[in-house]
Amino acid sequence: MDLFDTATTGTSGTPVTARPGPGAPLAVRMRPAALDEVAGQEHLLVAGSPLRRLVEPADEATRRAAPGSVILWGPPGVGKTTLGYLVATVSGRRFVELSAVTAGVKDVRQVVEDARRRLVAGGEETVLFIDEVHRFSKTQQDALLPSVENRWVTLVAATTENPSFSVNSPLLSRSLLLTLKPLTSDDVRALVRRAVADERGLAGTVTLEQDAEDQLVRMAGGDARKALTILEAAAGAALADAGPRPTVATGGETGATVVIDLATVERAVDVAAVRYDRDGDQHYDVVSAFIKSIRGSDVDASLHYLARMVAAGEDPRFIARRIVISAAEDVGMADPSALQTAVAAAQAVQLIGMPEGRIVLAEAVVHLATAPKSNAAYLGVDAALADVRAGKAGVVPPHLRDAHYSGAQGLGHGKGYQYAHDAPHAVAAQQYLPDELAGSRYYTPSDRGYERQVSERLERVRALLAGRAAPGDGR
Repeated sequence: MDLFDTATTGTSGTPVTARPGPGAPLAVRMRPAALDEVAGQEHLLVAGSPLRRLVEPADEATRRAAPGSVILWGPPGVGKTTLGYLVATVSGRRFVELSAVTAGVKDVRQVVEDARRRLVAGGEETVLFIDEVHRFSKTQQDALLPSVENRWVTLVAATTENPSFSVNSPLLSRSLLLTLKPLTSDDVRALVRRAVADERGLAGTVTLEQDAEDQLVRMAGGDARKALTILEAAAGAALADAGPRPTVATGGETGATVVIDLATVERAVDVAAVRYDRDGDQHYDVVSAFIKSIRGSDVDASLHYLARMVAAGEDPRFIARRIVISAAEDVGMADPSALQTAVAAAQAVQLIGMPEGRIVLAEAVVHLATAPKSNAAYLGVDAALADVRAGKAGVVPPHLRDAHYSGAQGLGHGKGYQYAHDAPHAVAAQQYLPDELAGSRYYTPSDRGYERQVSERLERVRALLAGRAAPGDGR
């Protein structure tokens, strides 16, 4: 539960009215009180934008025309809760916050009913902010629909996951979807400097050395909340090391500031948390980047994304499965041993587990990333499937049909079949494809790696199948 100037409620529905005091976390104390203090998100805050009209309605008509439900989608620490709070406070509306982690349908209905009664009794409008709305079940999300349709509340829902997958269609169709962008290093740096100087923050009691500030910004990874949390921890450590500050005759502290150096920042926080959500949208982004880096033969990037998944606790069996798929799809016949390596890695990871399994995975990734690439087999089977699904199947040529059962020979099955091993080069000149597909070509090998040899052999084989002299045979 956050502490704000206006009334808020937790999942218990108990109102809390308080202004953040000196004991509140720095990230709470430094929460913007106006749109001009919001870091980044300029694309959402331009003059006349739906969000600005919602936060700062020029008149009653503008307020009525503003969206009644907004879904804010973006990574952690980019200002989703802040914008929800500003929608309420700047326009003088009541702010109620629920967390989808702990709230249930009963909590949602209680808040909505209370908001409806207030609206009918005195005209007081309520902004309902729901954090991590993707954690709500379909039933819980459905419980919000009447309040959105009747505008009993202005719903502001926040999610770190793609709403197309995590929010049900009825609620999504009734909401304005706004995508928040990650904060830049300059955005985070400005926030940190403001927190150091602002009376709501550290009020100039500390100063940051440049290398300490640079490290703090790097460690934050675009997360404003994380940056302020690190700053608060570093300031606390620096002030504790400095001891009691001398006072002047009036009884106040001197204007001297305590310096936060690089060592203090590093001591305050051991290591930045890996920004990766195994169940969220970033999961798919990292996996996608991993596969594309292997396909692109960038071994360093491939190992980077592997490390991100391992550090985040991703199931090593999932990683191994993706490696096996990549070996078949992207390396293919350019290096047939890549698939052997991938399958062996998947089996080894199941056998030995983690953390040693990371070494096996790394070896497989290095093999695949540095191997020659060909998707010819992948394209070939898809082309063949396309013909089959389009009805281009045809009948099996009679000479290839099963002739082992009684009466089959009487139907002409197997008649004229040539046993390949009796032919020169073990390639018999006969038709294998159905008549309507005769001459079709699905597999076109590349000129990379082992597939170059396949290409040369295939040219000779196809000539022999057609009854022509194979290149190089001199016939």
